Amino acid sequence: MKKLIAALATVAAFSAQAAETLTVAATAVPHAELLEFVKPQLAEQGVELNVKVFTDYVQPNIQVAEKRLDANFFQHQPYLDEFNKGKGTDLVSVAGVHIEPFGAYSSKVKSLDELPSGATVVIPNDATNGGRALLLLAKAGVITLKDGAGITATPKDITENPKNIKIRELEAATLPRVLTQVDLALINTNYALEAKLNPTQDALVIEGSDSPYVNILVARPDNKDSDAMQKLAAALHSEEVRKFIEEKYKGAVVPAF
Repeated sequence: MKKLIAALATVAAFSAQAAETLTVAATAVPHAELLEFVKPQLAEQGVELNVKVFTDYVQPNIQVAEKRLDANFFQHQPYLDEFNKGKGTDLVSVAGVHIEPFGAYSSKVKSLDELPSGATVVIPNDATNGGRALLLLAKAGVITLKDGAGITATPKDITENPKNIKIRELEAATLPRVLTQVDLALINTNYALEAKLNPTQDALVIEGSDSPYVNILVARPDNKDSDAMQKLAAALHSEEVRKFIEEKYKGAVVPAF
């Protein structure tokens, strides 16, 4: 019996040593929720998943690049491209998971037609999400952007502004908190969901489900192909995750696989 117990203890110790650990940064909704959903599946495959929740869009990339974290899950490819370019990092996409259609919200008007002259409109202050907000306003006819203005558009690219709206750029995470203080706020869906806004019901205008801004799992070149990372990518692409997204977020988050 003692030998059997010793043998079982040895096996248990070996299994513990063999288990791989992944520490992944994520914003709370929906990214951390998706990671928590796949955690039991990964545990069965010998991967211990630790999820660290962040409220900003900078530190998750910095800490992965500095090898303090293994990966992150919060951003789309255009944002990552601009971050790598601006910070000199070389982070890479491992897998595209979902789309969060970007929306415009107001506590003061019920349609964009009701926006008053000189309305205060707030948008994210990072290059790609700020540009994304301006593109949505242009598509809705609130402003006109110069030809060729794309994802990195800035307020300087506005060529027509018939309502003379005043655009302020703020950190993306703060936008829901100032919603009652402004006429219109362009808010990333993850922060809208955290603020208990319903993008499919509350947004005055929203991107379609064909939005190209797919949220991605991001890692470094040295660990993107590791066994544990690929198991995480596969889990996030499972049919169970697809159903979880569709049932929990009801169109506010859309599977991209």
